[in-house]
Amino acid sequence: MLEDLFTGAVQSVVFGIVGVALMAAGFALVDVLTPGRLRDLIWARRNGNAALLLAANQLGIAAIVFTAIFTSYDDFGRGLASTVVFGLVGLLIMGLAFVVLDLLTPGKLGEIICADEPHPAGRVSAATHFGAALIVCACIA
Repeated sequence: MLEDLFTGAVQSVVFGIVGVALMAAGFALVDVLTPGRLRDLIWARRNGNAALLLAANQLGIAAIVFTAIFTSYDDFGRGLASTVVFGLVGLLIMGLAFVVLDLLTPGKLGEIICADEPHPAGRVSAATHFGAALIVCACIA
């Protein structure tokens, strides 16, 4: 019984590290998709558009990680592999969704996201990121 508790705790730490690494990769993805430094945009300039996009990205990655872990049953190896693979697929799909949205809309989406004034494109882009993540979640289940 105590051994099961210890095993579960260790697995939680491993999944947590993988989840945080995937969320860091999500941060890097949004940083690449938007001009300038994302950390300056959000923390120094308090840019709401960029913050909303990053929040949607982070919640999307968390949803993918949650779904991969939840559907892995009792097989730690399968769950870990599923988390990594689907997390990376999710990042790819979210990046692709951003590029497609940019192609379908006027202007440069990255520049619009970086604008200091709130813009509806920030909400649309955030919804697109989160929607792409939900599609990946459905593929896992």
